[in-house]
Amino acid sequence: MYSRKEQLQAFDRLLTIMDELRTQCPWDRKQTMQSLRHLTIEETYELGDAILENDLEEIKKELGDILLHIVFYAKIGSETNHFDIADVCNGICEKLIHRHPHIYGDVEVADEEEVKRNWENLKLKEGKKSVLEGVPKGLPALVKASRIQDKAAGVGFDWEKPEQVWEKVQEELMEFQDEIRNRDSERMESEFGDVLFSMVNYARFLNINPENALERTNKKFIQRFRYLETKAKEMEKSLKDMTLTEMDAFWEEAKSARG
Repeated sequence: MYSRKEQLQAFDRLLTIMDELRTQCPWDRKQTMQSLRHLTIEETYELGDAILENDLEEIKKELGDILLHIVFYAKIGSETNHFDIADVCNGICEKLIHRHPHIYGDVEVADEEEVKRNWENLKLKEGKKSVLEGVPKGLPALVKASRIQDKAAGVGFDWEKPEQVWEKVQEELMEFQDEIRNRDSERMESEFGDVLFSMVNYARFLNINPENALERTNKKFIQRFRYLETKAKEMEKSLKDMTLTEMDAFWEEAKSARG
């Protein structure tokens, strides 16, 4: 691993390259915060994929891409004299110091949960009107549900035991089944949303990240389905021409081969 001096030199090198690209490269010169936004989101998802795959080499590369974006935004901010990379770094440093009084002050905490509660209370003292204010509106619904529950729990609004949450899941499932029998599509959708929300809550109590869990299942399904497609090609058949029994047989093969 590199020394702190070498790490700072590497960061300085990136800042220098960014300065050069911004003045000399037509593409980089043209970019705005708005034009970079969708690319940043894409890079974040790519980092998430690499983390799920536990591909450390790819994680390193994707972190570099995200770091480039951070430096890029800071460079653009400096051109209008709004902020630069030092403001960004100092800002997060001050926030971390302020929100960790058990490290940089005289506050004592018993455990991780107390740290989280203190964090949310400090945010409210800073002027936040709601504990949920920090949940981005544009988050995917599953991730948003998890963050909402985390933040509510952070100030003590939570169940006491996993068993209570599981009872709530069962209750929501029964209500969903009632609306299915009633054939009320609007109420069905509403109750299905409640089922998902309660399942996300139960996952939290079991220390399962619901987004990661679902994405792993997505990847698993894709792998098995591609195996099925490969076998169909080997038989010179299209999937539409295969019987469900044939497809099930290859599906089970895929499960045995890849887990």
